[in-house]
Amino acid sequence: MAAATSAVVGLATSSLSSLNRRQTTLSSAFLKSPVTSRNPLRVSQASGGKYTCSFQRDWLRKDLNVIGFGLIGWLAPSSIPAINGDSLTGLFFGSIGTELAHFPTPPALTSPFWLWLVTWHLGLFICLTFGQIGFKGRTEDYFEK
Repeated sequence: MAAATSAVVGLATSSLSSLNRRQTTLSSAFLKSPVTSRNPLRVSQASGGKYTCSFQRDWLRKDLNVIGFGLIGWLAPSSIPAINGDSLTGLFFGSIGTELAHFPTPPALTSPFWLWLVTWHLGLFICLTFGQIGFKGRTEDYFEK
């Protein structure tokens, strides 16, 4: 027990002594002059105490119209009975019910549930992506230029 305690104390004192130093000078044979490392989290002095960011904060520019129209725009064509008299939405939701019937066990890899899941969601995400491009492009006059 004494050996374990001394090892822990030895590690703690070495890490604490390295924390007390403010800057570390790094040197390399590839560098001509030594480089001083700095903490990127301590940038409060760089811009007068305020954090600045050149990245646009509202990068997603989400709009609930796009989500609503995109979902309706995908549900309408995916509900057409085109697969042996069934629709993609009907097959997907029906396979969910079938798989929930034996809930504690997961769906088998050969279950058609996975095909309907991937196909339905892929179509939805493609529809939402094109909806976002079209809606935001039109509101920002991107297609007018």
